[in-house]
Amino acid sequence: QVQLAESGGGLVQAGGSLRLSCAASGTIFGLNAMGWYRQAPGKQRELVASITRGGSTTYADSVKGRFTISRDNAKKTAYLQMDSLKPEDTAVYYCNVMVMGVPYWGKGTLVTVSS
Repeated sequence: QVQLAESGGGLVQAGGSLRLSCAASGTIFGLNAMGWYRQAPGKQRELVASITRGGSTTYADSVKGRFTISRDNAKKTAYLQMDSLKPEDTAVYYCNVMVMGVPYWGKGTLVTVSS
């Protein structure tokens, strides 16, 4: 069983920064991709950024140049540095990891960006 502990959400003014963390624990073999998704009220969940074990990254167009995903394989932790935040970034952010081809989700952390 894989558990994900997310942290770092909160309230920030537009233009500000936040850093999200996602720590994986439990019986983990073959932790591959780690990523962040978000879901705003009334909208579908969407991919924000992902990173493979080898460090290859993917970003949504809406966050390119503002968000940076990274990971520490030894700590089984992924990070999402979010800079130049905009009100439209307001959403619940979910951590997602793939272990042996099986997806696991965190409970989500709320990010609110005020204008």
